[in-house]
Amino acid sequence: MSLMDRMPGWGIVRGVAFGVSQMLRPKVTVQYPEQQYPIAPRHRGRLLLLYDEFGTLKCETCFQCAAACPVECIDMGGVDTKSRFHVHWGPAEQYAERREESALRRSGRPVADRTFDAWQGIDLAPLEIILDEEERSPRRLLRILERTQESYGNLPVAAIQHISHATGAWYSEIYGIATSYPHLRFEPPTAHEIAICRCPTCMVQGSGRVAAALQAALATEIGGISPDGRVRLSTADCGGASRDGPLVIADGHPQPAMTVARATELATHLRTVHLPAERQV
Repeated sequence: MSLMDRMPGWGIVRGVAFGVSQMLRPKVTVQYPEQQYPIAPRHRGRLLLLYDEFGTLKCETCFQCAAACPVECIDMGGVDTKSRFHVHWGPAEQYAERREESALRRSGRPVADRTFDAWQGIDLAPLEIILDEEERSPRRLLRILERTQESYGNLPVAAIQHISHATGAWYSEIYGIATSYPHLRFEPPTAHEIAICRCPTCMVQGSGRVAAALQAALATEIGGISPDGRVRLSTADCGGASRDGPLVIADGHPQPAMTVARATELATHLRTVHLPAERQV
C-alpha cells in the first residue's frame, strides 16, 4: 500500500475524479444497424441453446442454471421421460401478465409450451432465394428480415437461425434488429384483433371482467392468439377518455357499451365467422 493510499479521503478523491472524467468523455452514437459496432464477448442478448454436430440439443434441462441464477431470470422447460408433455420450472416473473403461468410452473404442474411451436421447422427454399439475392451480406440484415416477413408472414425462429448461419451475424444481433423495428413481428398475422383498455377509468367501469370474458372466449391471455390462430387479444389505451364503459376495439373499430355478455359474443363471433376488417361487429 502506497503512502497516498494511506491518506484519509484519498479513495473518495479518486472516485470523484473518475466520475468527472467519465462525464467529460465524448458521447459516441452508432447508427445501428447501418453502422456495426464490435459486440462485447459478454454481450447479453437472447439466450440460444447449443446443438452438437448431429443436431442434438446439448442442454439436458437439469434446471441447475435456473436454480443458481442470482437475478432469477432463467425460465427452463423440458420434456418428461416419456415425451408426453413439456414441464416448466423457474422463478416467478416480475411482469403481471405472466404471473398466472408462473404459478403453474412453480407448482410443478405440466403446462403447454407455447414458445416451443416457434422452433418448428419451415421450408427454407424461399429464404435461400432471398439470401442469394441479398448476397448473404450481414450489412443487409434489415432488408433480409423485411423480405423474410413478406414471404412467411412473420419472422419464424427457424428463419432467424438460418439467417444467422448464412450471414455470419450473431443470432442475438439479428434478434435485436428485429425487435427494434415495430413493423417486424415474430407471431403470424391474424384475421382479427381485439384490444381492451386497462387504464384506471376503464377498470372502474368493469374492464377487468370484460378482459376475463374475452380471455375465456378466446382461450388465450392478453397478448396471445386464440388456438385457431384467428383472433389476437391485445391492449389499448383510451387515456381515461372512455365514459360509456370500458374501451374495446375490434378490428380497429371501438365497440360502445361493452359488457361481459357482449364481449363473449364478440369473441365467439370473430372466431367462427370470417368478417372483413372494415366491418364492425
